Amino acid sequence: MLHRMNLEGVWNLQLDEQKQGLQLPFADSITLPNTTSHAQKGKKNTEVKIGALTDEYAFEGYAWFAKEVEIPENLQDKPCFLFLERTRVTTVWVDGEELGTQNSLNTPHVHDLTGTLTEGKHTITIRVDNTNYPTKGGHMTSEDTQTNWNGITGRVELQFYSHHYIENIQAYTDPVNKSVTLTARLIGSWDAAKLHISASSSNTDVRHTVREQTIQLSSNNISVTYDMGNDALLWSDLEPNLYELKIELKAVSGEVLDSHHVFVGLREFTAAGDKFAINGKNTFLRGKHDGLIFPLTGYAPTDVEEWLRIMKISKSYGINHYRFHTCCPPEAAFIAADMLGIYMEPELPFWGTITDETHEQHNQAEQDYLISEGYAMLREFGNHPSFVMMSLGNELWGSKDRLNEILKQYKDYDSRHLYTEGSNNFQFVPVILEEDDFYCGVRFSKDRLFRGSYAMCDAPLGHVQTDLPGTMKDYDEQIVPSAKTEIEELSADTQSIQIQYGTEMRTVQAETAEEQLIPHIPVISHEIGQYATYPNFKEIEKYTGSLKARNFEVFRDRLEAKGLGHLAEAYFENSGKLAAACYKEELEAAFRTRRLAGFQLLDLQDFSGQGTALVGMLDAFMDSKGLITPEEWRTFCSDAVLLARFERYNYEAGESFEAAIELSYYRTESIDSKVLKWEMLSKGTSLAEGELIVPASPDSNHIQIGTILIQLPEVEVMTQVELKLTIEETDIYKNYDLWVYPEHTELDWTGIHLFRELNDQAKELLEHGEDILLLPDPASLTHSIEGTYCTDFWCYPMFRSISESMNKPTPVGTMGLYIDNKHPVFEHFLSETYSTYPWWNIVMNSRSIILDETESKLEPIVQTIDNFERNHKLGLLFEARVSKGRVFVGTFDDKKIAHTPEGKQFLLSILHYVKSDNYRPEIELHYDELEKLL
Repeated sequence: MLHRMNLEGVWNLQLDEQKQGLQLPFADSITLPNTTSHAQKGKKNTEVKIGALTDEYAFEGYAWFAKEVEIPENLQDKPCFLFLERTRVTTVWVDGEELGTQNSLNTPHVHDLTGTLTEGKHTITIRVDNTNYPTKGGHMTSEDTQTNWNGITGRVELQFYSHHYIENIQAYTDPVNKSVTLTARLIGSWDAAKLHISASSSNTDVRHTVREQTIQLSSNNISVTYDMGNDALLWSDLEPNLYELKIELKAVSGEVLDSHHVFVGLREFTAAGDKFAINGKNTFLRGKHDGLIFPLTGYAPTDVEEWLRIMKISKSYGINHYRFHTCCPPEAAFIAADMLGIYMEPELPFWGTITDETHEQHNQAEQDYLISEGYAMLREFGNHPSFVMMSLGNELWGSKDRLNEILKQYKDYDSRHLYTEGSNNFQFVPVILEEDDFYCGVRFSKDRLFRGSYAMCDAPLGHVQTDLPGTMKDYDEQIVPSAKTEIEELSADTQSIQIQYGTEMRTVQAETAEEQLIPHIPVISHEIGQYATYPNFKEIEKYTGSLKARNFEVFRDRLEAKGLGHLAEAYFENSGKLAAACYKEELEAAFRTRRLAGFQLLDLQDFSGQGTALVGMLDAFMDSKGLITPEEWRTFCSDAVLLARFERYNYEAGESFEAAIELSYYRTESIDSKVLKWEMLSKGTSLAEGELIVPASPDSNHIQIGTILIQLPEVEVMTQVELKLTIEETDIYKNYDLWVYPEHTELDWTGIHLFRELNDQAKELLEHGEDILLLPDPASLTHSIEGTYCTDFWCYPMFRSISESMNKPTPVGTMGLYIDNKHPVFEHFLSETYSTYPWWNIVMNSRSIILDETESKLEPIVQTIDNFERNHKLGLLFEARVSKGRVFVGTFDDKKIAHTPEGKQFLLSILHYVKSDNYRPEIELHYDELEKLL
């Protein structure tokens, strides 16, 4: 372009909530780019949102912006466009004359002002409407993520061109032939100018300059192939080599008529069997969900620096892929991803049903809009090498033929990307369409699950939630079964089924599958993880911008009202440690799966809405919660992940421990013949060690290194050991904690007054100063919560509500244990303050008593952490003085756990304690209080 006139700065502002039209004079002003909320314009919002952050100056309606500009003489007759990078529905006037309306949610609005700006002063008026969108907008407009803001958040400028200029430049790279084919449209006479193209590498230490090429044009439709040379560098997540193409349109006289700078990366991202490949080499997508959550502004940044900051954090946690949930980020995000090497998957802003004309609720206007948004995204951002995939939406239903038709249209239009029908479409009855390049979901039938956790309303639950902990699980059998299974028939050809839809329930029509679904394209696991942590109330002070954490304040007040406020930090830290361990197993199961092409976490960071889903190891600001370091996270989320397969974490002394050692490997350098060192340690002392040689493998991405077989030591006390794996001369390592228990023949119950329930005999013993051990049958505890080891999925209030609306079982909703591990009852049972695998059998065979009505001094030795909606004080292990005696209460099934080495050790430790001089409960309960609890 000839000239860019920056219009950022002060604009007149008029808010028009009732849409009555512009009322002059303007009553206020605002500095653009900005939103009305971020600028604190309008009425202050007194609402207190519980399920999301609260927009302190939320505004919906018309926002009128006006600015006087002065046009110099040399620009008055030139083609001119008003460029609004990121906004809502805009209508533009120049000097009171209306020029048109644009409504893209994802791409810039470019209004043609040609012929309206003569020399001198003119008033440009922009009306921004954030209501009545052509579609609901997904996370582009959701209060759960970036809010339904009003304003203009990116570049605001007038762009002036000569009468000869180039538009819609598209770059198609060919890494095999080391070339770029450029297409564009020339506005003006093609015989009046020549095209000059040059290029140089831009973000690599290896400098490469490509010779300039001059092209004599022969029509207004430009198509030219530019040879980058044999030394041209390729782009990938491992080596994100970029080139800056300089494209100049010059007159015969040499005058520059138009100039463009286009950044490209030579890459080919393909679906190769069950894997993705970048430039012919397999890659594995380690993805995160992104819903454009930015609590300080309420909208996505449009500056590259902020996206670089955010994405560098993600890369430090091993992430190489972003899936944007029903949204598309600004161009700055693609630029940052280009520079860092991140594979991007934007998504149409839609979460619903795609219908055809036969459907009674068919909305052709909405469908046309969504399709046009896809084309706009491809045109605007398609040159970015990071833009490798696109999805039609989230959890869609409807016409498979129409979805397939839309995919084909996009693929015919732009072949640079891979496309999918949507993320987790047709949830319980999934399909793979003819035009799908890859599949993203969570199951291939009701029981063929390839994710580790699920909501109760989507049961069956995942292996992380239900199975005895070990490291054997992978999803290969679920993805491609070794034997044909019977298809679960619906009661009719089509049947209404209930599904989770956003924060609610929806009834949809599901068709019976005709045959067992076997994928023939790469499979990505959708929104994996979702392991909740308790809120960190220290975060409240960080919300200094547009959005306020009033939900956190409510949750804090609820906890304090229960007399548990002093435990908030402990609840946060201990639930978080459990969540980190759950994520480790979830991700390792994905890396153990040969037929999986990648995963998309939900999420590395907290999700602000949908009930407040605090599922991240990072908070909503992308700051660490202090639960796990990036280095430790990368041991199970990286391009090289060591994996030990063993059946369980708890062993008896003298048992054999066997582990098959594997390596998930997606680096370019050879790992053959490297030495893997293994060692088993206890308190820094080596118990066993050895070496294995990494072999050459026909499957270079899944390498079977060898097997470790160890005779575990004859320990006399419960011993925690660490299995350490390290590949020499690399940064690849992995640690696992195991527990070894002494062999016990019989537990010594002598001298113990054991009761399963309170009765007259128990009461009499207590009144005479005797002690009782009370181990009631968990099933008899009516005022209690079911025991479950795994932390809550996503967010208890959201899925409680959904489950209730479906008449399905509600989630357990607990978040692990908070253990007083210094208590003498644990003298013979090693424990952290949080849930670890020695507790799995104990917890899974327990119920925790609700102790809300007891005095605050009664703090259980082992508490089950409840969610922020209920905030029950939950006791799994507690003690008290009752009458003249003492009572020790455990709400687990001792008969079931006694068959496991960890359960037997736990019971032994309790028996030792209640017989010891250390048995001195501090809290006193009346007998009737205890009786009421049970």
